[in-house]
Amino acid sequence: MRDFDLNEFPLAYLITFRCYGTWLHGDPRGSYRRNYRLPSGVSYVPVRPALEKAEREQLKSPTIRLNNRQRAVVERAIREVCTNRGYQLRAINVRTNHVHAVVSAMINPERILAAFKSYSTRALRNLGLDSDVKPWSRHGSTIYLWKETDVEKGIEYVVFGQDQKFVR
Repeated sequence: MRDFDLNEFPLAYLITFRCYGTWLHGDPRGSYRRNYRLPSGVSYVPVRPALEKAEREQLKSPTIRLNNRQRAVVERAIREVCTNRGYQLRAINVRTNHVHAVVSAMINPERILAAFKSYSTRALRNLGLDSDVKPWSRHGSTIYLWKETDVEKGIEYVVFGQDQKFVR
């Protein structure tokens, strides 16, 4: 729970999105699923190998993993979004199977996430990605960072903490 303040928008967002097919419900890392009946809006999905297998069988294309060249292209695309739209990119880390960014902007984070995915997809297609391949999983994570300490932790996580969970 955050302390009360009068800000309409947080100081920044920690935005994460994954490559298609790289983290399925039921896999050993666990996952979360949208559940609007709960106050948090999400419910934890525990390790369930049968569920993971069923989800893998429903994939419409092979799992996407980014090579070094593709990672650089995605990073440039995200920087381009931020430059063109006046967002402040505070940190970015494009991994082989997901992307993290800490961004400040006074708009809804879902719009930022959509722009990141759209620009990145276009850049990857210009690089030769098959136009039928969907490079990203559906939606992503948009964590609101309301305090400077949250922003600092988010940046530290993006830059240094890829083997740890982000803790607010």
